[in-house]
Amino acid sequence: MTATDQAVAQAPAAGRPAVRANASARARRAKRLSRAGLNAVALMLTVVFLFPVYWMFSTSFKSNSQVLVKDPVFFFTPTFEHYTTATGVDLFWTYVRNSLVVTLAAVFLALLVALAASYAIARLNFRGRRGMVLVVMMAQMAPWEILIIVMYLNARDAQALNSLVTLTVIYFVMALPFTIWTLRGFIAAVPKELEEAALIDGCSRTQAFLRIIFPLLAPGLMATSLFGFIMAWNEYAMVLVLNKAPDMATLPLWLTQFQTNFGNDWGATMAASSLFTVPVLIVFVILQRRVTGGLSAGAVKG
Repeated sequence: MTATDQAVAQAPAAGRPAVRANASARARRAKRLSRAGLNAVALMLTVVFLFPVYWMFSTSFKSNSQVLVKDPVFFFTPTFEHYTTATGVDLFWTYVRNSLVVTLAAVFLALLVALAASYAIARLNFRGRRGMVLVVMMAQMAPWEILIIVMYLNARDAQALNSLVTLTVIYFVMALPFTIWTLRGFIAAVPKELEEAALIDGCSRTQAFLRIIFPLLAPGLMATSLFGFIMAWNEYAMVLVLNKAPDMATLPLWLTQFQTNFGNDWGATMAASSLFTVPVLIVFVILQRRVTGGLSAGAVKG
């Protein structure tokens, strides 16, 4: 029994409508206050998480005299000198090309292999299926940094150091477990009857997959491609160890080059960080309608 019902039961019969109305008003007021409190907490958390991003972008437009000051400067005349410094680094466009090539190739390979693997896990019954799922989950949970030394030794012995191909393969393997797990949920959520109907109509299993299942996987493909893109774009440790040649480096190493004899050039560092963030923001804005549904559906279905 709710508080409103208890108040009505304890009141005289003649006054029960008024008591019920007052209790309902109090319940609505409490609900509004609770919602307002939750909105205030959400707004506060949003400010806390977005302020570092705002400070990074704003600092990139400040002059050197405004960056290292005791009192923060919120109003200033923008300058692009730090962006000129950041993009004027030797081999800057080589870093950009390397990052794009490695990231896009790793994402494409991960999606290609994960489509086949996730379909097999979700649709086919074969010996070792549960073991394969367990291996995928363990690979997703394991920190890849523990394998850096092993990867370096293997790449050295195979004479594959300072190679974009080696970096692409490593990023592809790192993105694969999450991609398989997410796409598996989407494929399992597609009714089997649709695929069976296509098979009855004369389609092969491959044709049924391409014509029936694949068009329904757009949210999952968007979510997993965004995850793979962010992972490969931001990865620093592997490229630092495996690709020390300047012409084989990627943008994360470019971010470490703004040091002088007097310390860090924070203005150029913030400008470089802002430029480094822009591609991820663009990809997220393009895919954001599909990302939330893709991550939630792929995580719980199947």
